[in-house]
Amino acid sequence: MSTETRGHVTSSALTPGTDRSAPLEAVDVSVLVPAKDEAENLPLFMEQAEATFGAVAGVRFEVVVVDDGSEDRTWAVLQELQRRYPFLRTERHRSRRGIADALRTGYLRARGRVLVFYPADLQFKPEDIPRLVAPILADEADMVTGFKQGDYEKQFVSGIYNRLSRTLFHVNVKDLNSVKAYRREVMDGLPVRPDWHRYMVVLAAAQGFRIAEVPVPLYPRHAGRSKFATWHRIPIGVLDMLSVWFELRFGQKPLLAFGMAGAGLFAIGLLAGLVALGWLAITGEGIRPVWTLIQTCLIVGSIFFATGLLGEQIAGQRAQMRELQRQLDELRSHRPTT
Repeated sequence: MSTETRGHVTSSALTPGTDRSAPLEAVDVSVLVPAKDEAENLPLFMEQAEATFGAVAGVRFEVVVVDDGSEDRTWAVLQELQRRYPFLRTERHRSRRGIADALRTGYLRARGRVLVFYPADLQFKPEDIPRLVAPILADEADMVTGFKQGDYEKQFVSGIYNRLSRTLFHVNVKDLNSVKAYRREVMDGLPVRPDWHRYMVVLAAAQGFRIAEVPVPLYPRHAGRSKFATWHRIPIGVLDMLSVWFELRFGQKPLLAFGMAGAGLFAIGLLAGLVALGWLAITGEGIRPVWTLIQTCLIVGSIFFATGLLGEQIAGQRAQMRELQRQLDELRSHRPTT
């Protein structure tokens, strides 16, 4: 089988004997499947996907599986499956880079105008993919997220995460961290950071995309074990959430946050100075702690203002870098395979 290596990514998207110079057929929906040590699950996943796609008339599907540094036979299994399923395309990370990177790699490889994030562990069945993409294909939504139905191991942690997210971001969906379908355009505005996939709904809503939600049954894993621990992820998730909140609130205008803090400190220093001067004029005595407070407020306030101005410069550079990244991704996704 022909393969192509690009740095740490290996692609194998054509069956033996396929002409790489031939144009690839357009598809409507690309299912992006990050896979880490999922050799036991992928054959059944593909079997169910084939049955599902064959029952949907007028919609062309493909599955893009990204092997994210698997240590089992995942890559070998994928090569075998490609001989049986013409709609399967694959990419490979030689070391584990995480779900966010795997989804971005799949996005660059995908051809569909609608993308679907779906895990390979069969906790979500491929039969539910058409229900996820239907509102988008009907132009009723730009992103559809599934909310999990049934009991599952991390339900308590997920409940905390979703309640905090709804409070901070005011996005009225029941489950922000589940399977999702979304237009390609949603990816353009996503920041390149290790955890962006968990906040896709929040980031999409902040950019004005229409969000819908459908119930999706959750099943026990078919094989293997979960790649994520439970309890120690709570503080990490909370800090990540606060980081995203700050990004959305002040990321483009950092001077707004730091300038307000600096102005507040200057106001406190000014008020304390007036009180100290009044007391000095009346009693002839100075108040050393007040003068210390004034100096502290002026120094720290100046630091906040300087930080805000520096942040404004960084924000401008980030905006330019995101645009360059978007253009580079476009060039990569349309580059002919050789």
